[in-house]
Formats: sequence, C-alpha cells, structure tokens
Amino acid sequence: MIPDLCSTNAVSADCGRRGCWQRALRCLLIGLLLVTAPGCNYMLLLGYLIGGPPQEEPQFEKETKKSMTDKDVRVAVVCYAPDDLKYKFENIDHILAKAVAVQLANKKIEVVPYDEIRVWLDENPDWDTAVDIGAEFDVTYVIYIDVSDFSLYERDTNALMRGRCDAMVSVYEMETDGKGARIFTRELNSVYPTEVPRSSTDTIYDKFRMEYLRKLSDDIGRMFYPWHIGDQFSHTA
Repeated sequence: MIPDLCSTNAVSADCGRRGCWQRALRCLLIGLLLVTAPGCNYMLLLGYLIGGPPQEEPQFEKETKKSMTDKDVRVAVVCYAPDDLKYKFENIDHILAKAVAVQLANKKIEVVPYDEIRVWLDENPDWDTAVDIGAEFDVTYVIYIDVSDFSLYERDTNALMRGRCDAMVSVYEMETDGKGARIFTRELNSVYPTEVPRSSTDTIYDKFRMEYLRKLSDDIGRMFYPWHIGDQFSHTA
C-alpha cells in the first residue's frame, strides 16, 4: 500500500501559504507519477522527488577509496602544456589550472589559490614534477593536468567552432616527508559542443572560449566531486 503523502498530517494547518502550495504541488506530481509510471519505476520517481536527483560517485573515489572532500585534505592544481600550444593559446596552462582550482573550491574542496602556485612556478622555472609543487605547498594531493592538444575550431576549418582538449589527468598523493606517488590517472578527451559545431560568424570568440573552459574545468572536476547524472546533458548543444 502506497503511503498517503498528502494527508492532513503532512500539510499542517499552520504552514505558510507558499509552503502549502509547494507541498500541494509536490503531492500532485507524486500522485501523477505513481499512476503513470510502469512497474516498480514509481519507487525511483518517488525517491527523485523526495530526495532530489541521484548523484554519481567521482572516478577518483571509486578507484582509490579516498576523497578530496575529507577533513584536513588540501589540494594543489598544476597544468603542463607544450610550447606549441602555449604559442597558439597564450597561458593556456595557467588558465586551465586556475579554472579547475576554482571549480574544485566551489564544490567545497580546499584548494591552494592558483595565483600562489603561479608565482612559485614563475620563480622556479626548472621545477621537475608535480611532487615538487606538493612538497612546496604542503598539500595532500596534487592534480596534474598534462595537456597534449587544445583547440577551439573544428578541424581543418576556421568557419566552425568546437572546443577540444586531450589530456592526461593524474593525482599524486603526498607524504609528510615531502615525497609523493601517483595514485590515479585518467585520460581526458573533451569535445564541446558534442552534437554540431557552431558557426564562427555567429559566435563571439572570447565568449565561446570562456564557455568551453568552464565546461572543460567541470569535465575534469567531476573526476573528484559528486555530480548529478542529468548534468552530463547540459553541455551537448
């Protein structure tokens, strides 16, 4: 027997007008879905309405059984790009690293402000590995993004715009003695928009570049924080 979610106990007499309308609307939606949903799917729909959309566990947590949202965890982000890419897209390594750092911070992950890391990189141009950065900033993990290709135009034409990025994303876990080891690696092949490219005559270059960088930083960020399954459809057009 399905419980009566719309009983007078659920909608109390002293609730505000807005609260009453919200509860009444939710009850109506639940009733319609329970009537129309086939088989046991009504339980999934009921859970969606009551608890919100389901979340996907980040790949980093699945593979390592560790979490970047744990207490006292601190993260640094660094990006490497070859000189030919930096010639075409100036400071793409710094821009992408900062975008990912901001994305992680927005998801309640403690991140070293990238401006501090950039100052250190400029002062130490001979830095060798991600572990060097981890030791300098006393972090738990270093996210290292090794970009091999980046573009904003469709291949072989400047008439169409489509963001692409190929990279290897790795995580180094640091020890208290300043040493570190790689514990996670994942290949990234990002394309946006996925369906059809946009005409360059109808698209503002700088606006599209920032739009793609936000999408790209989220693609990388989802490896480390939970995300709603429906979010994957928000960047397809």
